[in-house]
Amino acid sequence: MIKNILIQFAKGVVRKTNKISWHNLRSIQPVSTDFGFTRGIPVDRYYIEKFLEENKSYIQGRVLEVADSTYSKKFNSGVEKFEIFSTGGENVKATVTGDLTNPSSLPENMIDCFICTQTFNFIYDVKKAIEGSFKLLKPGGVILCTVAGLCQVSRYDMDRWGDYWRFTDLSIRKMFSEVFGEQNVELSIFGNVLSATALLQGISSEELKTEELNFNDRNYQVVISVVAKK
Repeated sequence: MIKNILIQFAKGVVRKTNKISWHNLRSIQPVSTDFGFTRGIPVDRYYIEKFLEENKSYIQGRVLEVADSTYSKKFNSGVEKFEIFSTGGENVKATVTGDLTNPSSLPENMIDCFICTQTFNFIYDVKKAIEGSFKLLKPGGVILCTVAGLCQVSRYDMDRWGDYWRFTDLSIRKMFSEVFGEQNVELSIFGNVLSATALLQGISSEELKTEELNFNDRNYQVVISVVAKK
């Protein structure tokens, strides 16, 4: 009986000394519904660009990127040809068309570096899409990939082609390793509870300190990056 009273007392002390100050975040509506674009650079974009900056030495030769060449040009380390991937004729700038989930629709051994950011979340058959990416690469080629861990649903994508997955480092590592070989896959984790909260709230990366953004906690995976070599 006395033990139970002491336990309850201790819990009460914790509740009082660790009281949360919610400020203006105690709301069922987020600060922004567009990931933070209207406020600055979204937190996940900060991590994506950090990853590409750290691995820009791979961005050379014949480089393929989904939809446009924004990152290929920004992190160019000797690109000889900029290629743009699209699934169909709606993108007039596309130089490579096909379906990543249908490897037979794709050219083989063509690309030195494939920049594929935040794309696999919107593909239902992820494993087949990884196989398609493997086919596109030349021997020795590299895919620089990022996927979302903790983030809101992208309503734009959901209403058009689907928003299917949120990954962990374990799930995406296993899928890439089964295609590229475990020894050819390197992963990094970006994020923590604060940056995850900021992304969910639509608070931009500029509104956090650099040291807050750069602290990584494997239990709060906002962005997971993959470097996979063929």
